[in-house]
Amino acid sequence: MIKIATWNINGLRSGKEKMLEFLEKEKLDFLCLQEIKVDDSRLPEDLKQPMGYKSYWFHAQKPGYAGVAIYSLQEPEKIEYGMGVEEFDREGRTIVLHFNDLILANFYFPHSSRDLSRLDFKMRFNEAFLSFVKKFDPKKLVICGDLNVAHEEIDIARPKDNRKNAGFTDIERKFADKIIDSGFVDLYRHLYPQKQQFTWWSQRFGARARNVGWRIDYFMLKKPLLAKVKDCRIETQVLGSDHCPVVLELK
Repeated sequence: MIKIATWNINGLRSGKEKMLEFLEKEKLDFLCLQEIKVDDSRLPEDLKQPMGYKSYWFHAQKPGYAGVAIYSLQEPEKIEYGMGVEEFDREGRTIVLHFNDLILANFYFPHSSRDLSRLDFKMRFNEAFLSFVKKFDPKKLVICGDLNVAHEEIDIARPKDNRKNAGFTDIERKFADKIIDSGFVDLYRHLYPQKQQFTWWSQRFGARARNVGWRIDYFMLKKPLLAKVKDCRIETQVLGSDHCPVVLELK
């Protein structure tokens, strides 16, 4: 069994206690983090190699912004930092670990901004993402991370109120369609077509307590890997961020 979790931690230093608790409790093989908001050179020592995990970091050039990381029990054969596109890579949004039988790709997709001023940037990132992942063996590839889009109406508590808002605009949702049409499977929705759970809640107005949320954190893979999937679950009870973790179990 291989157990992988993805979690937008929204600041690793502030969320570290809950993150370490979760890592220990779940006995994960891999933990993929987004929005770490820290340069690995400034990490506290207890976050570098906790409990025997190796850690790999790709931080943004801008301090306190974005960034991704992966904790792994195994040392990868190869590591890719970024997609090779400067405008995205300087924001620290992609890290890929290569193993003999697994390619684990962790992404933090841009937010299109409340006023949609970064929508064009996000759509360029989306297209670069599709081009980038084409090169990987679909029998080994697992994609995870914060895609910053709620794909379908079931993925958001109040779809009618958010039709024109960042993360639920028609253009962003159509691109989610494009990812699916390219052969990727939204694993949670594949396993639970009618189940409504969320992975992110606004920090305003008690949204989490009232469960007024969005599902914007995903695992995606292609059909050749589906036979190895045991489960994909959303851990809504895990605190430490405005997102919660999603856990994938592979046979």
